[in-house]
Amino acid sequence: MAKSKPRVKVPKSAAAGEVITIKTLISHDMESGQRKDKDGNPIPRKIINKFACTFNGEPVFECELDPAISANPYLEFSAKVPQSGTFKFTWVDDDGSVYEAENTIEVQ
Repeated sequence: MAKSKPRVKVPKSAAAGEVITIKTLISHDMESGQRKDKDGNPIPRKIINKFACTFNGEPVFECELDPAISANPYLEFSAKVPQSGTFKFTWVDDDGSVYEAENTIEVQ
């Protein structure tokens, strides 16, 4: 299996108070939990079930994801940036794995 890899697109700069578009995608080895291994044992479910974005520690966007979303969840949302800072993105998997990414933005 390949390692899960988050990708995030945040503008490098913006004007104070500007609404920006943020795009995220995580390449993820999903497992539905319905398949069985070669010995007939169920393969545990492995699905991204939560996503959260914060800006300088304050919540911006969060959601719970259901199994029918996608093996590689793509999310696009808007955020207003009042000042320069750091966006932190967090994905949580059924097995407890947590994947994180950070991007900074400069407000002019």
